[in-house]
Amino acid sequence: MKILFVTSECAPFSKSGGLADVAFSLPPALKKAGNRIMIITPYYKCVKERFAEEVKFVKSMTVRLGNAELYCGLLKGTLNGVPVWFVDNEDLFHRDRLYGYDDDKFRFAWFSKAVIDVLDELDFLPEILHCNDWETALSIIYLKDAMAVRTDYRSIRTVYTIHNIAYQGQFGANELGDTFALNPGWYDGGLGYEYQGRHDVNLMKGAMLMADAVSTVSPTYARELHTPEFGKGLEGVCDIVESKMYGILNGIDPAHYDPGKDPRIPANFTAADKGGKAECKEYIQETFGLKKEELWPLFAVVARLVEQKGVELIRELLPQLMKKGVQLVIFGQGDQKYVDFFNHCREQYPGQFGFSDQYTEEMAAKVFAGADFYLMPSAFEPCGLSQMMAMRYGTVPIVHETGGLKDTVRPYSDFDGIGDGFSFSDYNAKSLMLAIDEAMKVYFAERDVFEVIRDRCMRKDFSWKKSALTYMKMYSDICGFGTDPNVTFEDAFEALKIVYTDQKKNREVFLEAQPDDYQTVVQVHIEGPGEGTFYLKFTRDGMEMEPYSYEGADVSISTTFDNLYNIAIGTTGPSRLFVNGQMKLEGNLSKGFELRYLIGIHNHSKKKKK
Repeated sequence: MKILFVTSECAPFSKSGGLADVAFSLPPALKKAGNRIMIITPYYKCVKERFAEEVKFVKSMTVRLGNAELYCGLLKGTLNGVPVWFVDNEDLFHRDRLYGYDDDKFRFAWFSKAVIDVLDELDFLPEILHCNDWETALSIIYLKDAMAVRTDYRSIRTVYTIHNIAYQGQFGANELGDTFALNPGWYDGGLGYEYQGRHDVNLMKGAMLMADAVSTVSPTYARELHTPEFGKGLEGVCDIVESKMYGILNGIDPAHYDPGKDPRIPANFTAADKGGKAECKEYIQETFGLKKEELWPLFAVVARLVEQKGVELIRELLPQLMKKGVQLVIFGQGDQKYVDFFNHCREQYPGQFGFSDQYTEEMAAKVFAGADFYLMPSAFEPCGLSQMMAMRYGTVPIVHETGGLKDTVRPYSDFDGIGDGFSFSDYNAKSLMLAIDEAMKVYFAERDVFEVIRDRCMRKDFSWKKSALTYMKMYSDICGFGTDPNVTFEDAFEALKIVYTDQKKNREVFLEAQPDDYQTVVQVHIEGPGEGTFYLKFTRDGMEMEPYSYEGADVSISTTFDNLYNIAIGTTGPSRLFVNGQMKLEGNLSKGFELRYLIGIHNHSKKKKK
């Protein structure tokens, strides 16, 4: 599939938040999965200063937006084998910051228009135009306009990803023509936004309605967006586009965040040999002016200092927390009131509390590596990446059960010993303190259990492999491809093997609860494209998967490759397919009911008592 990934930032070239990390890691994962993909992003001042020698000038042209005809330079670089196209205009993008200017609406409208105007200059005409957040939303609208005269563009399908619905690109209605150079009909055609007595233009709303598919960055956040609390005025629009909305969890690049090889941290360590983590902790204590207390747990926060990140909760409970035998480091930039407050706390709690707003990626990695616990009490969190990064470095997360935090951190329960972090559901300082107390209890009184939790964190798979497959399924859905009619059984078998293997940890929980002699054999027949038969044998020791028939299987199922794939990634269930007549099931029906545990995503964790 041919994909153009449109983004206003892309690490390592430019970064202000998590979108840059996604642009850094998702396109290479999609390329690895067999797609042709390009990235297009602005040529900021920071890119020119740091990467000018790695980027080649291709051509210059003029991009017109309304009455403005501006120079557009087109440059090209690479990112892990993925072509990166840069759109240059010195007046618009050679500035000290990426965002935060009065003319941002024009800057990114012009960039969005340039994306469409340069399509003929790129390596290929994309089948998918994948846009992200409000800054690139207008590319979808400008593409729709261009289709009126460019019939070859009509085959391009569009995806719009919401990374944070709080930032919608909402402007006065007069900007529709004055800035965005759009026909007045677009106001009623999707961009108009009448809310709380205002008559505005909402770029995110327009992109959501016009895109062929809408995605957001975690399954839980996709569900939350339908509520007034999280939808931020667009919950009704989310209801309208529900049939084309996908919740796909973000990932990280495990090779980039590898404590065993990361050159940025003071000492390397692995899940098998964590000796270097103590040295990393000592480095953070020294750097932030803390006492070198080996036995005290070190808590850390690496975040933007804004209310959304739960900073108010931390501020409220800080005096209580400092009375305990703990240390806390807060590292990040943000609202000045929080910077002033934490600078004061550094003086009030010397040797126990550390703070710096001199943020760098290198120091963030050191904090992740040196801390024992990572606090992430966000009021809402579409996905969150820093909890995944912290866990890769053996730092146990304490999170609010919202959005991607709920999808990535499994709360520890002393009832069954399952879990890789701690969490709280009610958003208040008291609930956060209870979660911290629970974590400290395990740290001090059950150190062997804490080390098991830490080990689980380090071994957890946060790669893009599974999510990239889900993106490919979404792309196929909107392109009308479905399963390739020429797909071979061997290809279908290998694709299913990947996703079944990804469910290993979910399955192990179920299998560990079975008797020692447990065995279930499921024979699977793929109908239609990829037709063939294979079997899955499950015992307490795990899963065996072979591309053959199995005489005497406990249960036999027959369905399409698409249905099997959707079961595996959790977008449907075997029971639903069986009831709808889309899956045939023969043999021991009681064994058949176990399929949701064996070949699908299923939540095995027991709810904690409130």
